Amino acid sequence: MTEHEDFITWVNTVLLDAEVAVHNGDASLRRAIWSRNDPVTVLGAWRNANGQTELDQLFAHLADNFSDCTSYQFELMAAEVVGDVAYTAGFEHTAASVDGVPRAYSVRATQIYRREHGQWKVAHRHGSAPPD
Repeated sequence: MTEHEDFITWVNTVLLDAEVAVHNGDASLRRAIWSRNDPVTVLGAWRNANGQTELDQLFAHLADNFSDCTSYQFELMAAEVVGDVAYTAGFEHTAASVDGVPRAYSVRATQIYRREHGQWKVAHRHGSAPPD
């Protein structure tokens, strides 16, 4: 497998599992794939974070508000690996409960990754609602 194919496999397994888990109210898998090295940033569809403390608070907030994920799909539009840095851009399509109310929604998501000690870690996320 090429480095690019290995990365895409990671996105479609480890990253996907972490996203499903957070939408079921468990942020531990998502936190595990995020870098513990600053800078880390989120420009989120609902809330932003800058640094480890704010990232932990954001993930706890998401876990407290999400539950009952019935569907999660990452529609990958583009991805690239250059050395120890990579990115993905695409659409996340999710059906889950938010504050106990079932919802279905899509988010445009771009993420930047760093390879740290041989493992991919998320360093930045930008998520926003697609235009109507």
